[in-house]
Formats: sequence, C-alpha cells, structure tokens
Amino acid sequence: MEIRKVQVTGGSSYVISLPKGWVRQQKIEKNDPVGVIAQADGTLLLTPNLMYDNTTRVKEFSLKDYPDPNMLLRSLIGAYITGFTTIRVTSAGRIPPKVRQVVRKFTQMTIGQEVAEESDNSIILKDILNPSEMPFENTIRRMYVIVKAMHEDALYALEQGRRELAEDVSARDSDVDRLHWLVHRQFSLIVTNPALSRRMEITPAKAATYYQISRIIERVGDHAVAISEAALVLIDMRVDHTVVAKVTKAGEASLEIFNRSIKAIYANSIPEANAIIDAADELKPEYHTLSAITQKMKVKEAVAMTTIANSMHRMSEYSSDIAEIMINQMVGFDST
Repeated sequence: MEIRKVQVTGGSSYVISLPKGWVRQQKIEKNDPVGVIAQADGTLLLTPNLMYDNTTRVKEFSLKDYPDPNMLLRSLIGAYITGFTTIRVTSAGRIPPKVRQVVRKFTQMTIGQEVAEESDNSIILKDILNPSEMPFENTIRRMYVIVKAMHEDALYALEQGRRELAEDVSARDSDVDRLHWLVHRQFSLIVTNPALSRRMEITPAKAATYYQISRIIERVGDHAVAISEAALVLIDMRVDHTVVAKVTKAGEASLEIFNRSIKAIYANSIPEANAIIDAADELKPEYHTLSAITQKMKVKEAVAMTTIANSMHRMSEYSSDIAEIMINQMVGFDST
C-alpha cells in the first residue's frame, strides 16, 4: 500500500497525488476526468472509466481451440457466469450443426443470453438482461419456491404412487440451475463493477452471502431430484404404506427446517437462526430410523431408502448451513 499525505489547497479543497505507475498504466493525461466512488466500508475507489456502468466485456471462442462440443458448452457457461456481455463463437470454416445446437442449448440454459448475429463462420451472443432489474432477493425467493414445491411433490408422489409427478420433479431442476447461474453472474458483476453495486444498493459482502445461499438452495434442489428418483423405485416395488408414512413424516420435518432457514434470511434474528441449527440436529434420529428400515428390505428397495434418508439428512444440514451464514452475517454487521 502506498501512503499519500492529504494537502489543502484554496483553503477548502483536499488533494492527494496519484501513484505515477497507476496513472501511466491507465494512460491518464493532464485534465482527464477520474471517477471517485465512496465505498460503504469507508474506502474510496478511483476509476478512469466514467462509463463503468456500461462496460462491455467480450469473450471469443475459436472452434479450433474447442473441438469438443461439451467443452464448448461448459466454457460458454463459464463466460456467462463470470460476466461477459458479448460472446463470440468463431470458426475458420462453416460452423458445424452440432456447435449451433450447443449455442442454442446454452441460450436455453441461461437467462438473458440471445443470438444477436449469426453467419456461416460466426455466432455473436449478447446479454440483454439489466442486472439491476433482477435483485438477489427476488431470485433467491424464486429458487426457494421451486425447490420447496419439488420436495413437496416428491413426497406426495411417493405417498400417492404417482410416477408422473415424481418424474416432473427432475424436469424442474434445470429452472433452479438457471436461477443459480444468474445469481453467480450477478455476484461476479458486482465484485468487478462497483458502480453496479451502488446502483443495486448491495455491498459485495452481501452479494457473496446471497451467492452462498443460492448455491445451497441449488444443492437442496438436487436432493429433491434424488428423492423423486428413489421414490420411483419404491412406487414400482409397492413398498409397504407404513414405510411410506415414515418417509413422509421425516421429509415433512426436513422441509419445515428448510422453510425456517429461508425465512431466517430476512428475519435478522440470531436466536431464531440458532434454534434452526438445534432443530436440524434433533432430526438426526429420524434419518437413522429410516436407514434401519433398510435391513429388512430387498437390495433395490434398501438402496432407494438409503438415498432418501441421506438426501433428507443433507437437506437439514444445508438448512443449518444457511442459519450459520446468517449468524455470521448478523454478527459481522453488528456495530454494538
């Protein structure tokens, strides 16, 4: 860190000199304007880019470097998450149909990505989403609503023997992934764009909290899928209704803890967050009971039951993780 002394000029203006190395690196000349942004933590941010709000970041993928379509798809997702606003896919010759299919799949898997230009040897994607129009709170709530319904439907499908409902749970997981990637992208943008942070009225630290919670909810959604797939096995094998009742009871208890953990995000109550952690610990015997049932089952049934018990256990642990995140945040922001 370089130290600069504050000087007073004209009796009212406070002045500091800028590091020469930084000035040369940014190619700043005499009388050039420089943006000064006051941060929430009391620091100042200097930027030579007065259009920082509308920074265009371009990423290009040449097919000679990405011959595998799956590698290209993963790289496109990576470019999206890290905040590139324009993505180019180029080829020395005609772009193969498989690559065009990958690009279309990518636009369907993400939010705000559209094909702006297309030719025989290039595809240009543009981000049409205004980040400030998608607050973190709204996206987190939407993820929660979807995941909550997935768990409820997985349990109801098992209870009522409805295969089509269990299969539909898996189909909804892609919606959760899309929203999680959006949160990840927004977080990346805020970390690199202080102007966006100010416009959205959220600090990078708070954005990081939302990203952590989003990741947890996405994983809870994965466990809803695991439960629904295991439920299909138990439905086909016509497992005893008393076993189903025990599974449903444990599942509803896990879901209730999850519901409380999401409410804790907005409650700002350390006692409630602490109570959620304790409640999650108290559910452990329920999962052990489910696991014990497998000893009297056929192998296929036992595997499905173990999957359900483990997923419910992980769900309550993830709920506990959310509560811990909120405790850490509340303690960190407590100025008393």
